[in-house]
Amino acid sequence: MKNQILDILIVGAGLSGIGAAVHLTKRCPGKSFAIVEGRERLGGTWDLFKYPGIRSDSDMYTLGYNFKPWTARRAIADAPSILNYLNETVDEYDLQDKILFNHEVVDANWSSEEALWTVSLHHGDGSISTVQCNFLHMCSGYYSYEEGHNPDFPGKSDFAGQIVHPQFWPDNLDYADKKVVVIGSGATAVTLVPSMANTAAHVTMLQRSPTYIVSRPGEDKWALRLRKILPSKLAYFLTRWKNVLLGLFMFNVARKKPAAFKGRLLEMVREEMGPDVDMADYTPSYNPWDQRLCLVPDSDLFDSIKSGKASIVTDHVEVFTKDGIKLKSGKVLEADIIVTATGLKMLTGGNAAISVDGQSVNFGEKINYKGVMFSGIPNFGMTMGYTNASWTLKADLTSEYVCRLINYMDKNGTPIAIPTLPAGEEMGTEPMLDFSSGYVQRAIKSLPKQGDRKPWRLNQNFPKDIINLRHKTVDDGVMVFSKPGAASIKLADRQVEAEAIAAE
Repeated sequence: MKNQILDILIVGAGLSGIGAAVHLTKRCPGKSFAIVEGRERLGGTWDLFKYPGIRSDSDMYTLGYNFKPWTARRAIADAPSILNYLNETVDEYDLQDKILFNHEVVDANWSSEEALWTVSLHHGDGSISTVQCNFLHMCSGYYSYEEGHNPDFPGKSDFAGQIVHPQFWPDNLDYADKKVVVIGSGATAVTLVPSMANTAAHVTMLQRSPTYIVSRPGEDKWALRLRKILPSKLAYFLTRWKNVLLGLFMFNVARKKPAAFKGRLLEMVREEMGPDVDMADYTPSYNPWDQRLCLVPDSDLFDSIKSGKASIVTDHVEVFTKDGIKLKSGKVLEADIIVTATGLKMLTGGNAAISVDGQSVNFGEKINYKGVMFSGIPNFGMTMGYTNASWTLKADLTSEYVCRLINYMDKNGTPIAIPTLPAGEEMGTEPMLDFSSGYVQRAIKSLPKQGDRKPWRLNQNFPKDIINLRHKTVDDGVMVFSKPGAASIKLADRQVEAEAIAAE
């Protein structure tokens, strides 16, 4: 692909990018598009991560697409099953020729004079090409594929064993009959521990502070019953909405009655582990949903701990030693392998440099628009899933909105659309993500913000976003439409002034 002009360019061939391509195919027939993927295969997260037990951390009836029922038996699915689902989607919608692998976006510059993005692509062979498009849809996720969060623990070089980060799991790592310490307490750690415990001599989950851990059946019996009596699409639709509404109800209860909700979560742990459990290892210092809950299927983590194959230690690393880790309490954890499940490095827009009419974009200064676009950036969408529900629920709605916007622009002959802050008005801002999780807090200054009023404020609510993104008018007085030329450049200048006022 060299010097082509496309209507839409999708960045990323993971769950979001494949879904976006299907929505374009269905809703914008005749529009030219391509998917560029920096890696050599599709799948994104589900192909990148190779650590033992890698699986979804939410049910596949909501993590699956709204246009393609999840038909596998397991509701909490492993990565190979999710990859199979993605490959089926590509085949069903004939997307094979639309995906360009080993094409990594280096930079993208918008020209208001041309109403085009010029995107530079780095190929796997080291060469560079460019492509132009009217609309740029970023579906590259929210974290760096090149590096994870890897704290510089004292004494790391003294450790005689192997240190592994889950994001870069080595092929054929032999942990049979080895003593393993997994540092972390998030979704990756609670997946790794029971998976490795089946083979290792012992696995210790070393956490600085506990996380809320909830067991959920790996199969949805309600869904399986519905499949027997209803067409697959209807059964999927009903199961999806059952899980959406249940999740939303639980989230709202947690927000309105955090103490009672916390008490119930801890009671569930006692029911799993028995009356003699030390609840200090399972009692977080924060309220539920200040960080994501950790889902474990079929009580696998609890079972591995009760069997003696695994254990949890709540403490801080003082120093790595030759034979393991010395903790600040003075206790020593012996280890042959240390897994640093210490988190991700968040990014906005991948590693690409984004600019508008030659001016570099600092996403930390931008304000979210409907959870899809950003103040002052024309024809630019970004898929970001929910923090309190499955990623794909929001990804589907984001793609539907992008299609609506593109069709509106096409119908009215206005190929430029810019979410525009009101000039001369102050707007309060706060972080776009209100999570206290370490991976969010480490990146908070570089992440976009949200405003104090709609449509600059996130809903984190699927039913509300259905109305907001699927049904509300596209021309809302905030989205400013224009044609190529000087007027658009002046509008961009006005937006810079409005953002400066909002930032004060």
